[in-house]
Amino acid sequence: MIKIIEVASKKQFLDFVNFPNTLYKDHPCYVPAITKEELNAIKKEENPVYNNADAAFYLAYKNDKIVGRIAAIANWIEIKELNKPKVRFGWFDFIDDINVTKALIETVVTYGKKHNLSTIEGPVGFSNMDKAGMLTKGFDELNTMITWYNAPYYSEHLKQLGFEEAATWVEFKIDIPTETRPKVVKVANIIQTRYKLKIIKFKKNKEILPYVNRMFELLNKTYDSLQTFVPIQQYQIDHYKKKYLPFVNPDYITCVANEHNEVIAFSIIMPSFSKALQKAGGKLFPFGFLHILKAQRINDTAAFYLIGVDPEYQNKGVAALIFKEMNEIFLRNGIKKVETNPELIENKAIQALWKDYVHKQHKERKTFRKKI
Repeated sequence: MIKIIEVASKKQFLDFVNFPNTLYKDHPCYVPAITKEELNAIKKEENPVYNNADAAFYLAYKNDKIVGRIAAIANWIEIKELNKPKVRFGWFDFIDDINVTKALIETVVTYGKKHNLSTIEGPVGFSNMDKAGMLTKGFDELNTMITWYNAPYYSEHLKQLGFEEAATWVEFKIDIPTETRPKVVKVANIIQTRYKLKIIKFKKNKEILPYVNRMFELLNKTYDSLQTFVPIQQYQIDHYKKKYLPFVNPDYITCVANEHNEVIAFSIIMPSFSKALQKAGGKLFPFGFLHILKAQRINDTAAFYLIGVDPEYQNKGVAALIFKEMNEIFLRNGIKKVETNPELIENKAIQALWKDYVHKQHKERKTFRKKI
C-alpha cells in the first residue's frame, strides 16, 4: 500500500530534499544539489517566490520506506495574470513502480482541483529561474547544477497515466576552437563600431551588482514570447543575486553597453560545477566548498547559463560581439568544452548561435501535461 504524507517537520523536509541522493546513490551521471540551497528553495520563510505562489510537498511511503516525492505548486502570476489555470508539479522522483507515480500525481491533481485549476504540468519549479523538464534523452550524460537528473522510466510512467508532451528543451555540447575565428573578430568589430557599443568587464563580484537588475530586465524582454515564460519579479531578482552571485566567476560575465552606457546585451557563463558537486555530496562543509572554489578557478569545461539581448538589437549582429568576448574568456581560462543549459526547442534564435561551432545535441528534456 502506498501512503502519501504532506511534508511538515524539519526532518520530513530534509528527507524530501535527500530522497534523490538515496535513489541515485553512486550513479555516475547524477549531480547532488547543495542540501542547504534546496531546503532554502522550498521553505516559505526563505524563498520570496511565495509572495506570488503557494506550494505543498509530499513524500510517498511503501512498507515504511520513502519511495517517492513531489511538489504541488500554484504560481498565481501565471494563473491570474497570464490566465493559465494550471497546477505545476516538480521535485518529482520515484522508484520504478507505477503505483507510486500514480499516487503522487493524484495528490497534485487533488491540490489543483482544490484551487479550481484545470491542467497539471511538470516537472517545473516555481518560475522560469528554477529547474524544469524531465530528462528524455541523454541519460548517460553528466547532469548539470541547474537541471534535474532522472531515469528513463519517469516519462514512461507519465505516458501510462495519460500525460501528453508539452514543452521540449534541448541541450548542446560545444567544442571551443583554439583561437577566435577571424570572421567572428571582423564582424564583431564592425558591429561594435557601427552601433557605438562597448564591452563591460568585471574583476570582482561586487562590480556586477549594479548591472544585475538590467540583466533581468533584458531576460524578460528576450524570452517573454516563449510558451513557458512568467515575468521575473523584483523580489526574485534580489533573491537570485544572493543565491547565485557567490558561484559566479566575474571573468565569465560579459555586458555590452550602448553609447548612453545602457546595457543592451549580456551573457553569463559559469565553470562547470558538476564534478565538484559530486565530490561535495550535497554538503558545503567541512570540505565541499573547497571543491567548488577549485572548480571556479581550475576547469576545462564551462556551462553557458544565460544570454539576453535587447529586442532592438537582436537582428543587428550583437551576438557576434558577445561570442568574440566569450571565446576570449574561454581561451584565457583554458576552457575546451561548453555545455548549454536547456533551451526551448522553438527558440531557434538561441540555437542559431552555435551554428559556427562544432556542436552536438546531447540531451533533451520535456514537461508533460493533462487536463484534470
